[in-house]
Amino acid sequence: MATTDATGLEGWEGTRLTLDLWHPNCWAIEATRRTAGGVLAHAIYNSPRTDRNAPNSVNGLFTAFADTNEEVEALLDVIRESDRAGNLLELQERFGRARDAPGNVVREFFLEYDPADMVCPTLLQHGFVHSAPVRIEDGREEWQVCFVGERTGIRESLDAVQADSGAEVTVESMSSSGHAGRTPREQRLDTLTTTQREVYEHARNAGYYEWPREASTRELADDLDVSKTTMLEHLRKAEAKLLDP
Repeated sequence: MATTDATGLEGWEGTRLTLDLWHPNCWAIEATRRTAGGVLAHAIYNSPRTDRNAPNSVNGLFTAFADTNEEVEALLDVIRESDRAGNLLELQERFGRARDAPGNVVREFFLEYDPADMVCPTLLQHGFVHSAPVRIEDGREEWQVCFVGERTGIRESLDAVQADSGAEVTVESMSSSGHAGRTPREQRLDTLTTTQREVYEHARNAGYYEWPREASTRELADDLDVSKTTMLEHLRKAEAKLLDP
């Protein structure tokens, strides 16, 4: 699943990729498939072992996010019930938004789980270095990685990752650059929930932000098959996140 934050990559020249990934035996993939919420995976810490015979485990730092408190609660309940998740410890709520997480409601937590269920060691073994929090939604993981090797070796390395872990991997984007690889606009869009992004992108494509406007709020709502009030709520929240400095 998640991995520790990569370091020492600033100014690094190489190939950066966005990977859409599914792999078996992952509590986060299963929980986000079953609920409307999502998870950001930040870092992993080794757990001290007081019993030599106890199974090895790790603790990860995560952020749960969704549009409503009810959706976040449902997500956390599914995680707690998972036979692949151990003790879940919520962190005390902080003032302000946590780690630029998407969603209107965010909750940070530590979770203990089996490192054998992680895919990051396999990615690292084949040259893919994690460079941003992993975003898990709708039963899929989005990885921002740097490939440590020649660009021509990426396909072979991805095939090896899939063979070794049973994962399904699709390359969503690829760039050769010494920069972060994502524009400020892309980083802002990443803070939107799936619904907010869908509504915002539809409004933009329909000419809602043109002058004069080419689409009304009623037309946008009809296109999306939602009420005008619901559409406006999602659109205004998306605009607030995109405009927030």
